[in-house]
Amino acid sequence: MSVEPEPASALFAGPFALATLSAPGGPAFPALVTPDSRVLDLRVALDEESLTVRRLLDRWESALPRLRALAAEPGPQRRGPLSDFRVHAPVEPRQVFQSGANYRQHVIDLHVAHRDPADGRSEEEARAEAAEIMDRRAAQDLPYVFIGLPSAITGPYDDVVLPAWAEKPDWELELAAVIGRPAYRVSVEEALSYVAGYTIANDLTDRSTVFRRDMPQIGTDWLRGKNAPGFTPLGPWIVPAESLGDTGDLRLTLRLNGEVMQDESTKDMIFDVACMVSYVSGTARLLPGDLLLTGSPAGNGMHWGRLLRDGDVMDGSITGLGAQRTRCVADCVAEGS
Repeated sequence: MSVEPEPASALFAGPFALATLSAPGGPAFPALVTPDSRVLDLRVALDEESLTVRRLLDRWESALPRLRALAAEPGPQRRGPLSDFRVHAPVEPRQVFQSGANYRQHVIDLHVAHRDPADGRSEEEARAEAAEIMDRRAAQDLPYVFIGLPSAITGPYDDVVLPAWAEKPDWELELAAVIGRPAYRVSVEEALSYVAGYTIANDLTDRSTVFRRDMPQIGTDWLRGKNAPGFTPLGPWIVPAESLGDTGDLRLTLRLNGEVMQDESTKDMIFDVACMVSYVSGTARLLPGDLLLTGSPAGNGMHWGRLLRDGDVMDGSITGLGAQRTRCVADCVAEGS
């Protein structure tokens, strides 16, 4: 079951986006979607029955000119309106890299909220200290990145099952970069040339399991906290990097049951996309179709004292990338059964 998206006059920036769709009862297929909601089956257009979005990304540099041409052609091959199809996550990545503590205001909020109860300073003083730490971190430190599981990814309009063990499930709307060619040890200056496009991710987190209660010295447990099936709604599509342009001032907005919870610009990022691509590639070999989630801005559930519950509906949008809508449902299977 899924929650259908609301109609939009402009779905995304640029002349086309890449999606993975399916007709009722049919297999998923790679699609070119135009801003007027028309769909082109790329298996037919490119005469390749086994084609997927990830295979397109494997040859992104040669595929991009052909996709531009297809988007500009009149529509005899088009299969109909987007509303006729189910929208899946746009790509199945091999690897998912996730950035934490990357929005200045968000980290300042966390610093103040979690300061020692015996700290006698005012909130203003604590915020000033945190701001100095963030400025120093941006100038001297490195991004904080960890690994996610592709199995946590789900579609942009699919229901999200809240596991019975997840006591404090939270939302984290994020800009996700999609890699378009293998990248290893690339510089900041050349890093963006390895990004094929961008999409929307909601990196759900169970706050109650982020830190191990049985072994507090070991630190964070991102497997338990972030990687339940469906904990990463992705999409609805990939907008090419050339269409989105500069990602330095995109607006991220998340509404919970219609109420704005997150509303921030990517200007608040401590480390930008180029810096993070370069940093990750310094250790790992990035592959076409891989995802790099760039962190979440202020306004998470822990900030509001309101975590996700059965029946909640999340609407997430990012400038130029469209919107996703997901509903939370309680897990009917108890842990261990």
